[in-house]
Amino acid sequence: MFEPTLAGSLPKPAWLAETHKLWPQWKSAGDELRDAKADATLLWLKLQEDAGLAIVSDGEQSRQHFVHGFLEAVEGIDFEHKVKMGIRNNRYDAMVPQVVGELRLKGRVHQAEARLARAHTERKLKITLPGPMTIVDTVADRFYGDKAKMAMAFAGLLNQEAHALQADGVDVIQFDEPAFNVFMDEVTVWGIDALHRAIDGLTCTTAVHICYGYGIAANVDWKKTLGQEWRQYEKIFPALAASRIDQVSLECAGSQVPAELMALLAGKDVLVGVIDVASDRVETPEEVADTIGRALQFVARERLFPCTNCGMAPMDQSIARRKLEALAKGAQLARQRYGG
Repeated sequence: MFEPTLAGSLPKPAWLAETHKLWPQWKSAGDELRDAKADATLLWLKLQEDAGLAIVSDGEQSRQHFVHGFLEAVEGIDFEHKVKMGIRNNRYDAMVPQVVGELRLKGRVHQAEARLARAHTERKLKITLPGPMTIVDTVADRFYGDKAKMAMAFAGLLNQEAHALQADGVDVIQFDEPAFNVFMDEVTVWGIDALHRAIDGLTCTTAVHICYGYGIAANVDWKKTLGQEWRQYEKIFPALAASRIDQVSLECAGSQVPAELMALLAGKDVLVGVIDVASDRVETPEEVADTIGRALQFVARERLFPCTNCGMAPMDQSIARRKLEALAKGAQLARQRYGG
């Protein structure tokens, strides 16, 4: 009960890449970089286990960015001529690659880190992939001319990699869709369909992560404009409840999301964000257990998984470690309080 997990990304060590950045530059190249990525993956696996997490991830240590880490393995994308583009409905600008031709996978994307992690932990293993809608919002289209059509093309590639990850022994495959909280109307028009294409035929646990973004200034400033109640979830949760996805990961801690919106996910596992990734203040186990208790009013005990609000990639490593420890200790305290 209350198996603690995380949204996906973790801070990269200073010897691997720039710190406190969402788009960090690597500190090495070639074989040295490959080995450094593997070392960082193993380090974070150990730290997650030490903290007490039941479901661990590779921490996305081998990816510069959660979207571009996938796109680098895709043909039809021009990384040499990036363009500046507003993403997440122009919340912030980013230098993004261009889609210039038909999309195909060059080969495996996350095989190395998935197999490495699987070989070095006996705990449940989660690997994250960017969701189709969020990918579409993070590239410049110079080929398809239609967002839904391009999303389905990306979804097919994601499905291909997801099946390979399942064969690698991955227990949970999560698709990250922060764009679902931005383009709510499109979610029901083609977003869910693209997500279904991405999970077609999978027998492992599937999840979709929908948050209000990393703890970077642009996202923090955007949240200040959302008022006293953040009700974006109200528009998309009914469609997700009717979808074929197994789990929904959401933001809760330190937010203005009304807890009762979780009731809209009846029948789904709910990964409740009990750790605020936009604050360096480390939650106490009591605070984590309290957040779990509020969620239990609307989520069945056997379906509640305490989680981080979002990834921790830009965070200080020591703070991230302490937050993971608070997450696991809070889950343990909640089991004592609410375990029946």
